[in-house]
Amino acid sequence: MKRLLRLAPFALLLPTLASASTVWKGDFETGNLSQWDREQSVSSSRLLVVSSPVREGRYALKTTVRQGDDPIDSSGNRNELLYLDREAPGSEFFYKWSTFFPSNFPRSPKWQIFTQWHHAGSGGSPPLEFYVVDDQLRLRVGGSSGKIVWRAPLQRAQWNDFVLHVKWSPDPKVGFIELYHGGKRVLPLMKVATQYSGQRNYLKLGLYRDASISQEGVVFHDGVIQATRLEDVMPAAVVTEAPQPPPEPLPDDGASGDGDPPPEQPEPIAQEPSDSPPGTGGIVPGDTLAEAGMPPASCGATSTGGTPLLVAAALTLVALIGRRKAAPAYARRSRSRRH
Repeated sequence: MKRLLRLAPFALLLPTLASASTVWKGDFETGNLSQWDREQSVSSSRLLVVSSPVREGRYALKTTVRQGDDPIDSSGNRNELLYLDREAPGSEFFYKWSTFFPSNFPRSPKWQIFTQWHHAGSGGSPPLEFYVVDDQLRLRVGGSSGKIVWRAPLQRAQWNDFVLHVKWSPDPKVGFIELYHGGKRVLPLMKVATQYSGQRNYLKLGLYRDASISQEGVVFHDGVIQATRLEDVMPAAVVTEAPQPPPEPLPDDGASGDGDPPPEQPEPIAQEPSDSPPGTGGIVPGDTLAEAGMPPASCGATSTGGTPLLVAAALTLVALIGRRKAAPAYARRSRSRRH
């Protein structure tokens, strides 16, 4: 009985393991930038943890970009945070975050990226990026040969809540994306290549824009979470379906990218043409993910949410209980032999 009591804490842990699907938080509730792996900024004043405005909790990130801000000597101006997650092909996650565009956020026909999943290469457009052109939000998948899969009017002076469901893969028959905006599913699950062949992705958050934009740009980010279940990033009760307008042709936004040739990509998917790619400069030139302190990948994260650990704990508990029951039977056989 005492042994079973000692096992009780492990039994209580089992439900916790089953629901532990939050993989990472970058929500700034530490009051600093310690949840993130790296900064690309010209000054500490460009990436500030602030207490207002916030979407949730006590803190949010204020990102400021001025013309000439170029911390990594590439095309465009930027100040961004990096989370070097390097998700393995076949892994599947939900990413939640909120972005606030002030009323004086620059209106420009040029690209302004506020969230992107960049590839390991140092040049060319990323495989997945959210950006603004004029007063329109856009999501592009597939880099320079990809397409805009979602667009919506930019709503200023209010929080834009995003939930992105992704299966990472360079195979368009395996990878997919699904997008929620403002509690509504605005992009149904769509099969598409979400990685370039042989290159894993990492998250960049902040503001990166065309170098010709002269007006100071400020955006706020909050509530960044990576999880394996939708329930952990958005209550099911608030999810509704948004109407899906037919696709419209888009004018060229004049984006020129970084001037580097795009990395090798999967075979392009048959799709409508889109505007020129914003592009991005990648991590610091000469850097690799290994030099950034990331160990070589062996087996990547999956969407199991702790299931192997749960099974192992349950089997251990069953085995210990079985040993406890077997002990009296063995003692009885021993006594009968002595008699």
